[in-house]
Amino acid sequence: MKIIHTSDWHIGKIVNDFSMIEDQKYMLDKLVKFIEDEKPEVLIIAGDMYDRSIPPVDAVELLNDTLNKIVVDNKVKVISISGNHDSGERISFGAELLEKQGLYICGRDNELFKKVTIDGEDGIVNFYLVPYKDPAVIRKLTENKNIKNHNDSMEAIIDIIKENMNYDERNILIAHGYVTMYREEAKDSFEDEYKIAHLEVSESERPLSIGGTELIACNLFNDFDYVALGHLHGRQKIGRDEVRYSGSLLKYSFSEVNQKKGVTLLNIDKNKNVEIELKEFKPLRDLRIIKGEIEDLINEGRECLDGKEDYIQAVLTDEGEIINPIEKLRAVYPNVMLITRENKKQYDESNTSAKKGYKSKSEKELFKEFYEALGNGEYTLEKENVIDSTINEILKKEV
Repeated sequence: MKIIHTSDWHIGKIVNDFSMIEDQKYMLDKLVKFIEDEKPEVLIIAGDMYDRSIPPVDAVELLNDTLNKIVVDNKVKVISISGNHDSGERISFGAELLEKQGLYICGRDNELFKKVTIDGEDGIVNFYLVPYKDPAVIRKLTENKNIKNHNDSMEAIIDIIKENMNYDERNILIAHGYVTMYREEAKDSFEDEYKIAHLEVSESERPLSIGGTELIACNLFNDFDYVALGHLHGRQKIGRDEVRYSGSLLKYSFSEVNQKKGVTLLNIDKNKNVEIELKEFKPLRDLRIIKGEIEDLINEGRECLDGKEDYIQAVLTDEGEIINPIEKLRAVYPNVMLITRENKKQYDESNTSAKKGYKSKSEKELFKEFYEALGNGEYTLEKENVIDSTINEILKKEV
């Protein structure tokens, strides 16, 4: 059976005050074209179709139009779960009616999981849909007081699934969360939990809990032939090749600038052999970082026509103050999202230092700290002598 695995569309997302709806439509149109060319039997969406639990009208229209093209026009079955951004109840509205058309969604508050069996061209494949839910909800639904975190939740759900699972058939699990091979090493660490867990995380991924570990051990999935994961925006495998994050369709933060975006195409044959291909989609506008002095960046933008419409973070290396940098850059790069200064940390530290005990400092000391805070380079002895002379002249006149 040929299957496409995708996740984290985040339709309706706004990044640094820029609506991404046009870019999302462009990528979803590419996905529809890819489906028309590849003719898969199933499309998996592993959570976060929307960016908000109450999506804007244009987001609802875009999702509706996209699913209609996939399910109705191309006769491809869509199997989806709710993620931590979605409202499970809202996206599950009319689920029973939609299933007759080939659209399967699992996310209602009372659903631990849903089993969907597809009898395809080469036989049966079972899909187990596990929507994102807080551990407290799983604890209540299962009446299992021992559930304290996401790992406990997933373990309890999989135990129930395995009670009636046919191991002779092909079985695919769909889930949304932080899955790792290194949960035990990371869960009690005082260091970066995700780094210890060997997970590539992004700034645009919303935390799943406040306090306590969010990590799920990947060995819970050993009995499944493929595990389609969502939540992490960078595509990556977890342990074995068959446990994978497809990644988001678009870059949603500047921590994702080096990530390639697209979908995962897989073929799983009757003998449970899985072939995996990573397909890259080029966006309408890339999201990238440029670095240099402001005049150099402006000149480069004028000379190069490619990528001028991209979403930009400009890291300015200029020393000293810059007047209206955002206006100057947007004259060449209209979609500048962020401007940062390379020496900002130095500026902040100097600024904080200058505020401390300023009443006890001399005019010369205060000016030296002010000069260094502006990032104007080294405060040399020659410059110091000029300032000393100037300050002395001013003080004489005041007397």
